Amino acid sequence: MIDSHLIDLLRHSHRMLIVTGAGVSTASGIPDFRGPNGVWTRRRPVYYDDFMASDAARIEYWDFKLETWAIYQHARPNPVHLAIVDLERAGKVRAVVTQNVDGLHRRAGTSFDVLVEMHGTDLLVECQRCHATSDPSPHFDAFKVTRRPPRCACGGVLKPATISFGQSLRPADLERAAAAAAHADLVVALGSTLSVYPAASIPLIAAERGVPYVIVNRGETEHDGHPSVTLRLDGDLTAIVAPAVEAALAIPTSAAPKKVEKDSG
Repeated sequence: MIDSHLIDLLRHSHRMLIVTGAGVSTASGIPDFRGPNGVWTRRRPVYYDDFMASDAARIEYWDFKLETWAIYQHARPNPVHLAIVDLERAGKVRAVVTQNVDGLHRRAGTSFDVLVEMHGTDLLVECQRCHATSDPSPHFDAFKVTRRPPRCACGGVLKPATISFGQSLRPADLERAAAAAAHADLVVALGSTLSVYPAASIPLIAAERGVPYVIVNRGETEHDGHPSVTLRLDGDLTAIVAPAVEAALAIPTSAAPKKVEKDSG
């Protein structure tokens, strides 16, 4: 059953802040990182300082990214990504702040001017010296053959354009997210345990202003029980969010234009 309270909140919002986590992308076949069967149960994170200092760490990092790149290439946006695009096209979205690096919001059609990729994206590779970006495909193809971490033409170390452990978030992304939270009239957190900071603090900036705060996630979040939470829904995001958005954007029968019958006289 579609939650009527969620529909009502979505219908009346015009400056929505949407915050998304890994749970939004699992329906697209993207593995969870922090769950009980997540990637970090079998992979050791490579810290940014180690990546920059050690060729062995760079090989380990690129090997891990090679695994995820193969998954991302075949992943497609799911109904939740598409529902978020529908909300934006209806003029309801101030910002989509995502912790995901899979690029599925981009592929779904979320506009760059509303999308804030807090942890970067795997759809680009960035030089750590000159900051030039490029298509990851040729770099991964070369790494598969040579097992040597790729370098930029300038000699700098290349790295997928994501934020690694120990690496600072981009100040511009934090500023955009905080600005959206300061002006939002509704905040909706989707598919996130809300346990990774500072990203998890963004919804609270809006909620503590008194605007409604909705959390939809399968399993517990660190904001459960927070006094600012207006609505907490637990379950499959595709079954909850997409139908609610469709209902919220539908023209109520009472508001639909009535047919004018022609006078037969």
